Amino acid sequence: MMKVENTSTERIKALVAGQKEYFRSGSTLSVAFRKEMLRKLQQALCEWEKPLAEALYADLHKSYEEAYMTELSIVKCEIRNHLRHVARWSRRKCCATPLKMFPSRSRIVSEPLGSALIIAPWNYPVQLLLNPLVGAISAGCTALLKPSPYVPHVAKVLEEMIRATFDEKYIAVVQGNRDVNTALLAERYDIIFFTGSPSLGRTVMSAAAKNLTPVVLELGGKSPCIVDRDADIEMAARRIVWGKGLNAGQTCIAPDYLLLHTAIKERFVEAFKRESCRLHGEDASRSAHYVRMVNDRAFERVAGYLADGQVVAGGHTKPEERYIEPTLLDGVSPDAPVMQEEIFGPVFPIMTFEDTDEAIDFVVGREKPLALYYFGDTKRGWEVVRRTSSGGACINDTIMHIVNENVPFGGVGNSGMGRYHGRESFEAFSHRRAVVVTPTWLDLPFRYMPYTLFKLVKKLL
Repeated sequence: MMKVENTSTERIKALVAGQKEYFRSGSTLSVAFRKEMLRKLQQALCEWEKPLAEALYADLHKSYEEAYMTELSIVKCEIRNHLRHVARWSRRKCCATPLKMFPSRSRIVSEPLGSALIIAPWNYPVQLLLNPLVGAISAGCTALLKPSPYVPHVAKVLEEMIRATFDEKYIAVVQGNRDVNTALLAERYDIIFFTGSPSLGRTVMSAAAKNLTPVVLELGGKSPCIVDRDADIEMAARRIVWGKGLNAGQTCIAPDYLLLHTAIKERFVEAFKRESCRLHGEDASRSAHYVRMVNDRAFERVAGYLADGQVVAGGHTKPEERYIEPTLLDGVSPDAPVMQEEIFGPVFPIMTFEDTDEAIDFVVGREKPLALYYFGDTKRGWEVVRRTSSGGACINDTIMHIVNENVPFGGVGNSGMGRYHGRESFEAFSHRRAVVVTPTWLDLPFRYMPYTLFKLVKKLL
């Protein structure tokens, strides 16, 4: 199996120092430069589309269609959005100034934070590395990129693409395992953007705290999927099968477990079987669009969950292919391992409820998830949203909230902090700086000692 070579600590130090120096030169600050670099990334994605798609198939068995829809197209849309709006986002903003500050004027200036470290996971290795990079470029930062070693073909192609497109003093790629992560986190940056598990997120946050470095943590968690008694069962099953089957469940916002109303449980199970067959065929292992588990360790972990309940749909595996069929598990205890850890695979434990309040209580009694999905009456769906907390949510759908670059994407609590996509990406890598401009033609005496006009000033304050 192909492996990436660890970048040396000396090389990391040199890259960090070089990017800091380049940022201090002011070369990245102009909007014209930022737009030029966004266009270069846009062109690179077109030129390297085929190698990236081939690498995604080699590492994950991800079809070209899925690679384009869930990876490449999302980055391309993000770039187009930033090219259209970065000039406006970067302008000084006028703010209201209270009478007590007359004749001063107030402005907000968006300035780049500086040197950025972006660490990406393996499940969407192109999108989750390059989408944050778009925000870094748009804001005027430099960036050091770290792909996941678990997808070595993708990591290698990304490195070659970035090297061919940008000067390393501006944007560069480092490679390797967790030892490289340790060396990276020992350096000082102006922002760290990390996508991965909550446990690794804590490690990143701990390292960042030593230098009070701001972080954006895009993590995960167990995203609930509630199907109420008045849901359109066929439609719910279709959208849930698609959302869970995407990337074989290896998606941070994949529906993790089902909360089914007891009145529709049996109907849903049968609908799930039909829709799974319709989307993936009688044998999903023969589908050109069904992804495999990333490695043997991931396969063994997820396949091990099959023992935590009764298989009522799916359940077939092929260890030699790292294949796990879309699976429903019934009779699962809330204390079972499959209900304690983020599954990150195509295994779906079923929990039941008699009343929507019961489902809400179950959700809020656990860590805040990255996503929440509700199928049923829209009005009741809004009530579920109001009474729960999650990074994002869909009513009568799954996954699709990540597609709209005009809404923020991010976690809350255990599922992360910070947001990105669209303008949120620009602001994630920016500092909103307050600037007060005071003219010299008038200097009112109110603020100066010995405060002889204090009674009048007090009325103004």
